[in-house]
Amino acid sequence: RYYSGEKKAPVLTVFIGGNHEASNHLQELPYGGWVAPNIYYLGYAGVVRFRGVRIGGISGIFKSHDYRKGHFECPPYNQQTIRSAYHVRNIEVFKLKQLKRPIDIFMSHDWPRSIYHYGNKKQLLKMKSFFRQEVESNTLGSPAASELLQHLKPTYWFSAHLHVKFAAFMQHQTNSKEELPKATKFLALDKCLPHRDFLQIIDIEHDPSAGDSLEYDAEWIAVLKATNSLVNVTQSSWNMPENNGLHAKWDYSATEEAIKEVLEELNHNLKIPCNFTLTAACYDPSKPQKHVEPVHTINPQTTEFCAQFGLTDINDRIQQAKEEGSVRGEYEEEEEEEEMDSTGSAEEPSEYNTDNSGLSSINPDEIMLDEEGGDEDLSTCSVDPSPDHPPDFSASFSDIRIMPDSMAVSSDDAMDSTNEELEKSAVSKQVEEKSLNERPLKRIGGNENGNSGIKKIKRRNQAIYAAEDEDKTE
Repeated sequence: RYYSGEKKAPVLTVFIGGNHEASNHLQELPYGGWVAPNIYYLGYAGVVRFRGVRIGGISGIFKSHDYRKGHFECPPYNQQTIRSAYHVRNIEVFKLKQLKRPIDIFMSHDWPRSIYHYGNKKQLLKMKSFFRQEVESNTLGSPAASELLQHLKPTYWFSAHLHVKFAAFMQHQTNSKEELPKATKFLALDKCLPHRDFLQIIDIEHDPSAGDSLEYDAEWIAVLKATNSLVNVTQSSWNMPENNGLHAKWDYSATEEAIKEVLEELNHNLKIPCNFTLTAACYDPSKPQKHVEPVHTINPQTTEFCAQFGLTDINDRIQQAKEEGSVRGEYEEEEEEEEMDSTGSAEEPSEYNTDNSGLSSINPDEIMLDEEGGDEDLSTCSVDPSPDHPPDFSASFSDIRIMPDSMAVSSDDAMDSTNEELEKSAVSKQVEEKSLNERPLKRIGGNENGNSGIKKIKRRNQAIYAAEDEDKTE
């Protein structure tokens, strides 16, 4: 993929990052920005508006051992930071939890934990049988995203990561009799391959008289300003302020006065400027460059955004710390210790009891990086039904659910009829996932003696548009 500097995306696109993005480029835009004309990135976390529709999102995937760290990574990355750069941080979740106004659409890469209890689990496990152990133990997905789902209660929530189409309908409980009940329609789609359910069009209520420009969200800008003092660029673990007697302030939500101030600063013009700027030379196929080490770049869009709203430029702060030798020096001193324990057990215990959200099951559809065990915990993977994992559930899901109190639990597999708006029609053909014995997952870059060579990416579908659907049964 490359951008020539001449073309413009035909459709306005708003997106978040996952665990297979160009982290060095997206890191230039921690508060969001244009990665190309008409393609807008929400940043580590962000909220924007389009024709009256409020769209929020959080980038990355959840990993407990990095969750409470600051954003300290910068190019050139090493074997640890190339992965931790896309791990969700608690400060982003904290910022989003300050929002009080309704959210129409929210996006996350990994699924909110427990969302599979609100859809057709039988069909999900038939399509992805290797999820069984984590679904039964309620450990699949991101607990941080589940926390946001409980707090934000958006009308729609879209996710990816697990490479399967799945719809769910969650009815939230109300905190009082006066409060109107809210519901969230969840949808995840499959990967973009032939014969896969990777696209669905949904009509969203909007303001047809509004302009076609992407706009800042005044409440979100006010939250960014209120939480600016919490910015941290070290890898030290830290907790967000909470009402526990240890913090003088724990409520950073935006007041009506603060939101009004933002509007006045912008002269009530919330339009996001189309200020995309090239920060790297365009790729020229006729002049390929090999082994070019990425550099830490300060993006003019971020500089302008931070100057306009009085925010800390995270990359500038990282660069200062790097020049002082603190970030790189601290990391190298602790690198050996972290290699010995990549689960975070040497640190303070995580606020979440499990950490399987990074696609810990061996997913045959996932693009695997060589020696990615530091990111994907294969020791907890499940397998297809066997004597140890019989196909029939040995216990009711109601006995093992660990749900937030504000979530109403639906019956186990009765969601087929409630997903009509998201699932326009039933899947025309049910396919069984091939067993892991039939399609063993291999890693590239090592020899028989276990010595790794040059790191390579193993893509399962080198000729995806020439081959048959890889999930088709023989």
